[in-house]
Amino acid sequence: MKRLRRRTIIALVLAGALAAGVLFFCFQLIGKGNDWVGFFGTRYYDSGAIYDRNGVLLYDGQTKSYAENQATRVSTLHLVGDQNFGTSLRSVLASRLTGYNLVTGTSLGSHDVTLTIDAALNETAYAALNGRKGVVAVYDYTTGDLLCEVSSPSYDPNNPPSDINENPAYEGVYLNRFFSSTYPPGSVFKLVTTAAAIEQKKDLDQFRYTCTGSLEVDGDVITCPYAHGENMDIKQCLATSCNGAYATLAMELGGKTLGEYMEQAGLLDSLAVCDIHTAKGSFVAQEDGSAFLGWSGVGQDKDLVNPCNMLAFMGGIANDGVAVVPKLVERETITGTSIPAAFPDGKDTYSIYGEETCRQLKEMMRNNVASQYGQAQFGDLAVCAKSGTAEVGGGQEPHAWFAGFIDDPEHPLAFLVLVENGGGGARVAGSIAAQVLAQATAE
Repeated sequence: MKRLRRRTIIALVLAGALAAGVLFFCFQLIGKGNDWVGFFGTRYYDSGAIYDRNGVLLYDGQTKSYAENQATRVSTLHLVGDQNFGTSLRSVLASRLTGYNLVTGTSLGSHDVTLTIDAALNETAYAALNGRKGVVAVYDYTTGDLLCEVSSPSYDPNNPPSDINENPAYEGVYLNRFFSSTYPPGSVFKLVTTAAAIEQKKDLDQFRYTCTGSLEVDGDVITCPYAHGENMDIKQCLATSCNGAYATLAMELGGKTLGEYMEQAGLLDSLAVCDIHTAKGSFVAQEDGSAFLGWSGVGQDKDLVNPCNMLAFMGGIANDGVAVVPKLVERETITGTSIPAAFPDGKDTYSIYGEETCRQLKEMMRNNVASQYGQAQFGDLAVCAKSGTAEVGGGQEPHAWFAGFIDDPEHPLAFLVLVENGGGGARVAGSIAAQVLAQATAE
C-alpha cells in the first residue's frame, strides 16, 4: 500500500511537471512564436517576396534571388538585407513572409510584402551620394510612407566585394545608418533651441544679436565662420546660423530646458519602424552659463541624434506639431495573388511642439531657403529647411546635414540628407536633396 501511494505521488508530480511544461511552452509559443519562425524561417519554411511600391521585385524568397537591376540591389540592400544584416526586412519580416500565425502555423503558405519604398528614388539617392558615406531619406509626413531610405556605403549582394572587411571605403557597411546610428546634429539642432526660445522667451520678438564672428564665455570662445552682421533678429540668426546668437539663447534658456525640448522633439526616444528600433539620441545638460552649454545649443558638445528620428521631427514641424512615425509596409498579400493576408500597418503618431510654435518654425525655415540656400535649385517647390555642419574633431571634415520638408499638400514630403565628413551642409547635402526631391515630385 505504501509503495502504491509512493508511486501515485511520483506519477502526480510527473503529471504536474508535464502540465507545467506544456503550459510554459504554450505561453512561449504565444509570445515568441513569431520570433522562432523568423529565426528559422529562411532556412526551413517557404518565404514570400518583397516588392517596392511600384511592383518592382526586390527579393524573391522562393529562389533567394534579388532584383534584376544592380543599382536597385545596391541601393536597397540595407532595407532588404542578406545574412549580414540583423535589422533588414528579410530578418524583421521573416514571420510575415512565411505567412505564420498562431493557429495555422505556416500551413497556409507564404506571404508577399509590398513596401512603401520607391526603388527608382533609392537609386537616384544612392547615385547622388556618389560613393560618400551617409544617409538619404524621404517620407510622406501625413501618412508615414517611407519613399526613400538609403544608407551608404553598400554593395551588390550578388557580388560582395572580396576586400569588404579590409577596405576603409566599406567601413560600417553592415550598419543601416538611418536606423542604427547617431550623429552630432550641428546647426539643425538650432530648430530645437528656436522652439524653446519661442515658447519660453516671451520677449523673443525683441531679441537682437550682433555677430562679430566669436563670443567669449569665461575664457572659452564660441566661433562663427564669419561675422554675420549687426542687430539681427531671431529669423536672421537662424537663417545665417549664427553660433554666437544661439549659444547666447542656450545659456539664457538653461540646459534643463533644452533637454526637455529635445525630448519633446522625439530625438531622445527609440522609434519602432516595422519592428526595427531606431538608436536613441542623447543630450547632456551642461552647467548653466558655460560655453559647453552654449555649444550644445548650437548642436555640438555631446548632442547626438538618429537620422530617422530627425526625419520624423521634420515631419512633425510640417504637420503642425504631429509627428508621424515612418512606416515601410504598404500591404501584405498571399504569395502570387492580390488577396490581402493581413490588415494594413496603421499610422503611429506623437506630438512635438504646439501648432503656433511649428508655424513660426516653418516660416523661418522657408526664409532659410529663400535668403540663404537658394530657391532656384528647388524650382517651384515650397521647401523649408535647415542645414547643419557638424564638427567631429580629429582633423576630419564636418558632417553635412540638410533636413526639412515641402510645405505643400500636393507634395507632403519631409527629407533628410546626411553626408559623413562632407563639409558644408547646404552646399553638399542640399544639392543631393534637390536632386531627390525633383524626382519624388515629378509627375
